[in-house]
Amino acid sequence: MRIAVTGGSGRLGVSVVNHLASRGHEVHSLDRAASPHVDDAVQQHTLDLTDAATAKEALGAIRPEGVVHLAAIAVPFSAPEDVILRTNVQLCFSVLSAAVDAGASRVLVASSPTVLGYGTPQGWSPRYLPIDEDHPIAPWNAYALSKATLEATVRMFVAQLGDAVRFGAFRPCFVISPEEWRGAPTQQGHTVAERLARPELAAVSLFNYVDARDAASFAERWLEAADQIPNGEVFFVGADDAMAREPLSELVPRFFPGTEGIAAELTGTHAAFTSAKALRLLGWRPQRSWRTELQGEPLAATSVHLS
Repeated sequence: MRIAVTGGSGRLGVSVVNHLASRGHEVHSLDRAASPHVDDAVQQHTLDLTDAATAKEALGAIRPEGVVHLAAIAVPFSAPEDVILRTNVQLCFSVLSAAVDAGASRVLVASSPTVLGYGTPQGWSPRYLPIDEDHPIAPWNAYALSKATLEATVRMFVAQLGDAVRFGAFRPCFVISPEEWRGAPTQQGHTVAERLARPELAAVSLFNYVDARDAASFAERWLEAADQIPNGEVFFVGADDAMAREPLSELVPRFFPGTEGIAAELTGTHAAFTSAKALRLLGWRPQRSWRTELQGEPLAATSVHLS
């Protein structure tokens, strides 16, 4: 398949384009700068996709069958709120419009678990655990709002075009790239080892995470099966265990008082988020855990819970 990936030089993008290329696809990475970590088999295009005309011209030249849209301001509060909202929403609309005009038959958009609303200064607790795609959303900052709007944009295109083009959205949990298992800082500035040693660092997002390579394999699986599942579906994509050394049945109530009852079944390595929908509809499940990937970390005796 000929596939265009926007944001292919990013933390998640590099793993996505490299994985797709390794699987024999013709891959085009579109980003503002090229990456030295992208495989030679990937064709890198440097451009500014916030310009709708540029996006249309680029995708029109590539004529991709599939598009994976990852390009965005990727970290909350890393730019002024109005800039984050305007940039992310405009990027999505421009890319999806250009993808349709270019004849793409399937388009996958990266959303975020932050749409749930965790971390709000007003206080937030999950309605139930584990969290799935039916959990209510309540974005409280521009980044989360932009991602919720991306999901709404997907629904708009489905309503507009029906099944002529297949659309989907996925919410990758806290992305850990391969070099971060070896000690490179994560997107929050600390290391994975620090995240495990200090539970408060991962608590705000209920200890979710996903290996970037697992998220990449999800993207490929969705592209392969998009015409076999309902159009416009949203998926959580996360590891099957928690980024924590203690069971979440103990940790979640510590940071979210009053959740003892709903957290009681999160014993062992159970995660607070479930990717069971991706398993049910796509046959996809994550293959990696911090217990096996973190450099110098011995394999835990407790097996990883599988959704």
